[in-house]
Amino acid sequence: MSGWNAQAVPDQRGRTAVVTGANSGLGYVTARELARRGARVVLACRSEGRGAEAVDRLVVEVPGAEVEFIQLDLGELDSVREFASVCERTHDRLDLLVNNAGVMALPLGRTADGFETQFGVNHLGHFALTGLLLPMIAETPGARIVTVSSMVHALSNIDIDDLNSENGPYRRWIAYARSKTANLLFTHELARRLSRTGSDAVAAAAHPGYASTNLQAAGPRLEGRKGAERFMEIGNRVFAQSAEAGALPTLYAATAPGVRPDTFVGPSFAMWRGSPAKSWRAGWTRDDIAGELLWAASERLTGVTYEGLKD
Repeated sequence: MSGWNAQAVPDQRGRTAVVTGANSGLGYVTARELARRGARVVLACRSEGRGAEAVDRLVVEVPGAEVEFIQLDLGELDSVREFASVCERTHDRLDLLVNNAGVMALPLGRTADGFETQFGVNHLGHFALTGLLLPMIAETPGARIVTVSSMVHALSNIDIDDLNSENGPYRRWIAYARSKTANLLFTHELARRLSRTGSDAVAAAAHPGYASTNLQAAGPRLEGRKGAERFMEIGNRVFAQSAEAGALPTLYAATAPGVRPDTFVGPSFAMWRGSPAKSWRAGWTRDDIAGELLWAASERLTGVTYEGLKD
């Protein structure tokens, strides 16, 4: 993988991709580079205004790009279902689903369906989306599902008895870490289940290292903590790599030949920056029992079952 960059993304003509959170940061770069290589790309974003602006910006940067916006709020299961329904009506294949959108270190809040916000958006929303789109994915040869996690997952395993942070004091970074562990456990269990059915679809994961996006300052900005917001902005300028570099592990997991199921791709230098490489991950993210328990809980909480992948 040494030296791998966006110019190495293979030809994507004839392929259809959905990228969540594609209006800015890593998601926008991922969508842009897929479109640059000829993919038809759906920008799945919560804000209709920002989604439309991203489409306009992308077609200027990539003339002739096949790109469209479909509204998706991962914090609202009705929105997830509507998005999947629109995709099924308007597309006859889905080669790539990039579960990129996320929130980080927010104060305690609840989604429209009552889930703790970080777990609800980062994991449950993507779990539901993937399950609802799986019939299209399964019918598309060589399809991939790439879920974006974080090295912060190493701070905490999930608590299967308190997935929605209802017991004890709320710790925003621990809640974020648990949601990112959930992303990796989901990928692990999805890869196992796909393998058991003989599917050639690949479920993989990626992380950007420390990349400069608007994610870091979102929590402090939401609470009006100007000092913390400024600190995050300075950290992004001094220490972080660009969103273009941070998107490379996702692009690698999504497009490079030979990516194995349950691979976790991140930056090569200290898992922080650099070209894509196979990344370290906490052992608990490959725990089969934990994966099965999280899967069952996720089906119960979302009401989405993966037809064809049941035990």
